[in-house]
Amino acid sequence: MSSATAILKAGLPKLRDTVGHDRWAWTAVAAAALLALPILAIVWIALSATESSWPHLLATVLPSALKNTVLLLAGASALALAIGTATAWLVTMFRFPGRDLADRLLVLPLAMPIYIVSYAYVDLLDFAGPVQLSLRAAFGPHSAFATAIPDIRSLGGAIIIFALALYPYVYLSARASFVQQSVCALEVARTLGQTSSGAFWKVALPMARPALAAGVLLVMMECLNDLGAVQYLGVETLSASIYATWMQRSNLPGAAQLALVMLVMIAVLLIGERIARGDAEFHHTTGRYRAIPFETLAGARAYAALAFVALPVLLGFVLPFAVLIWRALGRISVFDSAGFLTAAGNSLMLSATASGVAVALALLFTYAARLHRTAATLLAVRMSGFGYALPGTVLAIGLLVPLAAFDNGLDAWMRSTFSISTGLLLSGSLFAVTAALVIRFLAVAISSIEAGLERISPNIDAAAKTLGTRRSAALRMIHLPMLKPALGAAALLVFVDAMKELPATLLLRPFNFETLATRMYALTAAEQFEEAAVGAVAIVLIGLIPVLLLHRAVAAGRAGGSN
Repeated sequence: MSSATAILKAGLPKLRDTVGHDRWAWTAVAAAALLALPILAIVWIALSATESSWPHLLATVLPSALKNTVLLLAGASALALAIGTATAWLVTMFRFPGRDLADRLLVLPLAMPIYIVSYAYVDLLDFAGPVQLSLRAAFGPHSAFATAIPDIRSLGGAIIIFALALYPYVYLSARASFVQQSVCALEVARTLGQTSSGAFWKVALPMARPALAAGVLLVMMECLNDLGAVQYLGVETLSASIYATWMQRSNLPGAAQLALVMLVMIAVLLIGERIARGDAEFHHTTGRYRAIPFETLAGARAYAALAFVALPVLLGFVLPFAVLIWRALGRISVFDSAGFLTAAGNSLMLSATASGVAVALALLFTYAARLHRTAATLLAVRMSGFGYALPGTVLAIGLLVPLAAFDNGLDAWMRSTFSISTGLLLSGSLFAVTAALVIRFLAVAISSIEAGLERISPNIDAAAKTLGTRRSAALRMIHLPMLKPALGAAALLVFVDAMKELPATLLLRPFNFETLATRMYALTAAEQFEEAAVGAVAIVLIGLIPVLLLHRAVAAGRAGGSN
């Protein structure tokens, strides 16, 4: 009897562990299914509308919007690819005066949202801006100098602005790839008679192709997500058309059908990115990572290299940020501090809430996948991160339907049961905005925490299990303390991204609820850019923190010494 009891007691921890294990997995799968509801809702609205808007959209809205979107994606990504790859190669493989400083500054445009960059450039280069006013005053209103500046509010202007704001995505990807490439491969190329440029085109660039494809994909996703910049620049893209169809024409089915087109485009981009990576695997056949044999530039070549890497920083960050500072200082005496503080407080509260929820969900998904590496849990992790590919306008439409269905169902039940009307509890509430931000940026938190968990040896889990420790207790006592840096990084990245998010916040916020981003949007729409400049400066300064931390992680990511 005592022997049987001992056997049963020995088996109890395993039984509890298995149940807990399954609970983690099923919870993760259920949460991923809930996060997938917006996509299913968009498909359902688009395909089940009683009055199809397809004929009207195909005849009027879609051709122009789709053409502008494709041209914007192609132009901005190609220009960003050229800038990001060339600057990354220069700062990785060459030494010249100012190289170390340029390496740090090249990532700064990521701290400035595209809509802020576009506001600054329109203010600077528009017909009534200081540049054109100065040229007309100096050379006359009809001189060649006064009329030489092209209209910044155009598709061409949008392509340049987007490329200047987004090239750091390619730069960081290319930089990380170049600094981790084996020197041996480059040395073999040089031994076979290749010049520096030949080694770049025939060895380094092909090996960096997966990283470059990932960087270009991020540029394209940001182009698809933008609303404020394209509206202000007068470019009709799919995102702007969805907003106009929904909010200005009150045609939700039509907006959902446009959103469905954008979902198809996103799927094409994701598949295209996988094809661009190719089936070949680019890896090193040696563990020898010696210091990179930098080539030192001198004289005119050194100054040319410095000018080349400084120009994107100047145009993508320094110049627009200087415009913001100039406009903000000129408005200090009549600045609406009460409105700014209210919007700043709302932004901080909303971003902190979204950050906390996103980190908690990311921990759930990543820990469940660590415990139970099945197809279901791994698929749940991947599905939960798909929200990052959804533009804010699309996400807002997808959230509206399930939240409205819940509100209407609860209200009908309360009316029939208690004769009480609950009204709209979730639609147009802070819950809706928070849910959108969590879904949108959950992938950011997952990638950070997943990387942190991968650095924790599985032997620790095995030791905890041997000692009879529950999974939840092991997470609380062992994993969480070791994950503090990863959790902090995830929370910070989500917080800053949520601070900058405009489309989803603009469409789902409660009535009279303003964040810094939505307040800037309203003020610039009313041509009050000076009033919006202070909020823009605040957003940029907050965004600088994770950008600089991200650069430090990439620059220090190579084994084998300094890079």
